[in-house]
Amino acid sequence: MKTKIAFATSLALLVTTSLATNVGMAQEKAQIDRTVLPVKGPWYPPITTLDARDAKAPPIFEVKAPEGAPNVVIVLIDDLGFGGTSATGSVLKTPNFDKLAKTGLLYNQFHTTALCSPTRQSLKTGRNHHSCNQAKITEVATAFPGATGMLPSDVASIGEMLRLNGYSTSAYGKWHETAVWEISPSGPFDRWPNRQGFDEFYGFLGGETNQWAPAVYHNQNRVETPDDPDYHFMNDMATQAIKWIRFQQALTPDKPFFTYFAPGAVHAPHHVPQSYVKKWKGKFDEGWDVIRKRIFDKQKKLGVIPADTKLANKPDDIKDWADLSDKERKLFARQAEVFAAFLEMTDHETGRVIQAIEDLGELENTLIFYISGDNGTSAEGGMSGLYNELTYFNSEPKGSDVDFMMEHYDTWGSPETYPHMAAGWAVAFDSPFMWTKQIASNYGGTRNPLVVHWPDRIKNNGEIRSQWHHVIDIVPTILEAAKLPQPRVVNGIPQRPIEGTSMVSIPRHPANIRFNILKCSAIVASTSMAGSLAQCT
Repeated sequence: MKTKIAFATSLALLVTTSLATNVGMAQEKAQIDRTVLPVKGPWYPPITTLDARDAKAPPIFEVKAPEGAPNVVIVLIDDLGFGGTSATGSVLKTPNFDKLAKTGLLYNQFHTTALCSPTRQSLKTGRNHHSCNQAKITEVATAFPGATGMLPSDVASIGEMLRLNGYSTSAYGKWHETAVWEISPSGPFDRWPNRQGFDEFYGFLGGETNQWAPAVYHNQNRVETPDDPDYHFMNDMATQAIKWIRFQQALTPDKPFFTYFAPGAVHAPHHVPQSYVKKWKGKFDEGWDVIRKRIFDKQKKLGVIPADTKLANKPDDIKDWADLSDKERKLFARQAEVFAAFLEMTDHETGRVIQAIEDLGELENTLIFYISGDNGTSAEGGMSGLYNELTYFNSEPKGSDVDFMMEHYDTWGSPETYPHMAAGWAVAFDSPFMWTKQIASNYGGTRNPLVVHWPDRIKNNGEIRSQWHHVIDIVPTILEAAKLPQPRVVNGIPQRPIEGTSMVSIPRHPANIRFNILKCSAIVASTSMAGSLAQCT
């Protein structure tokens, strides 16, 4: 009897061990299901070995990115339109944007939503902004469907998709995606960056901040910035991004990273050191009409607009430069000098981040999307500009009084001011279009230059791509480049389908595409756009 029991026990152990080995081998060979996130680990049968010294531990399950998956960097400049980069004809200087354009692809029919928050949610989810509940900016969210400012749980961000697929993830700069009533020490924190898929966050949560004394959060903690007259947030956020990328690569060099780099520039306030401003002295004395025409002519020469393009009329409210007073011309030229300096600094600091990636030997396999603007250039400074943007929100008339603003001429852009520029410059930097930020029914509010750079895969250096694309196309492009499927379920929540189209292999055909911000709407069909301006202004 004892012999039979011993034999049966031995047979059971043999079968169990064999089964465990076979299951383990089968699981190693099986493809993991990345459509359900987090990825479910393999099942291992119970260990039945009686002597721990003889037991063999199963392999530790670790989700890794697909082999060859690139690092991903998204750069999103704030409030800069189609005529704002030198690669698209501008008199403004953006050498790092231009450098990537010469060694990558420049898209001249790429589109955003005409406002900050909607573009940012669409960019990071691959869904239209109403699907993200971001019909407008978070500060004016309501309880109506599509406009709550609260990202639905069935709309996951690319940060979460990549994090759960083996990427390290980080975000820097402007967020502007969390409803204002959720920004407090009490939360809820579900729609803060760390809960939207970003391991690391360093930036500000609102729509703008004082660049000299910003309201900075490091992850979920409010931090004080240095009491240093040379401190500037643009420099700080670039330094923080560089440090994180270096640490990430030093500790986990085989793990790809995703960095979302979103400066608060060139959104107001236009804060910039005088060392940048002085280089632009006198460069805008000719005025916005001459500058706008110069940009337009350069755009034709560069081939970023068709040769038969007609320069759109200015809006009726924008005065001819020749009709302004001497005092107005002097003040408005100064505003443009500071704006140009702010953009130059922003591009320089962005270039530092890209250079750091190159110094690490990672640039070849880094997919960079450098988007020059989340909408058109902002005309929110009104007809005369503002020495302090907050005077507009508080209906303080002195804030836009030319004589009063001239008192701040020499300190424009310094900590003593919180400035914005006159709307005429916004129209100029949105050339060849008529309108600006907020106007969803005109490409001046929604068309932005995009550079895509990936040396390992892109070989047509310096090519201009003219297919029509929208900001919702970035997420499916990243997924295809990283060999990742669109997730069906994320954190237990079935996901609504991604609404964008990959730019890698499927050209988008603009058929019945609708733009909408507030009361301002347009529809695009083929090469035509129809919209109403009466509801927008």
